[in-house]
Amino acid sequence: MRRNVIVPLLFGIIGVAILVSLGVWQVQRLQWKNRILSDIETRIAAEPVTLPDAPDPESDKYLPVVVEGDFTGEGIRVLVSLKQVGAGYRYISVMETETGRILVDRGFARTDAEGGPEASRDVRITGNLHWPDEVDGYTPEPDLEAGIWFARDVPRMAAHLETRPVLVIASKTSETDPFATPLRLDSAGIPNDHLEYAITWFSLAAIWAGMTGFFLWRTRRPAEGKKT
Repeated sequence: MRRNVIVPLLFGIIGVAILVSLGVWQVQRLQWKNRILSDIETRIAAEPVTLPDAPDPESDKYLPVVVEGDFTGEGIRVLVSLKQVGAGYRYISVMETETGRILVDRGFARTDAEGGPEASRDVRITGNLHWPDEVDGYTPEPDLEAGIWFARDVPRMAAHLETRPVLVIASKTSETDPFATPLRLDSAGIPNDHLEYAITWFSLAAIWAGMTGFFLWRTRRPAEGKKT
């Protein structure tokens, strides 16, 4: 076999092997991520418990809880957008409980909705503890005068509203006519792009193999033509 065939053949084999190995790695990552998401969904759907005295952002994340208390009327709005609905706000309210003031994400209402959540007594909320990771270098600073925020930054919201750094995402409320629609916590917002990455790597491997085969065919064709 001539040198001008061996070198591109080896180059093609090595390239395909690397791309296939990357695709296999992404498949393994996909299986790992699916197990994590399944565990999160199982944890979210578990039987709710009373609010721990000192919730931990790591071990108590997604923990289902039931809290009871009074909404003080204090709160902020977080600007969001829902698919097929449009722009609106997530309403974060202060609840006074027996163990102190906490934050409750009461849900979503459109930006053109009139009024807002009011103070109310003896409210029972079922939901999940959460410490969302929504702040990055592109997140605008909150408009404190208007009470509009652009991400749920639990420690900062708690400091601003003088509450414990505890956020409950409401899934159910005892209120008869809630202003906001509760948005149940789920794993849909957690990125899981490993399948797309795997398809990309395997597609590149197929293209690389095809280009290598075409190059070898073009390289051998002149030599076969001379023999005839």
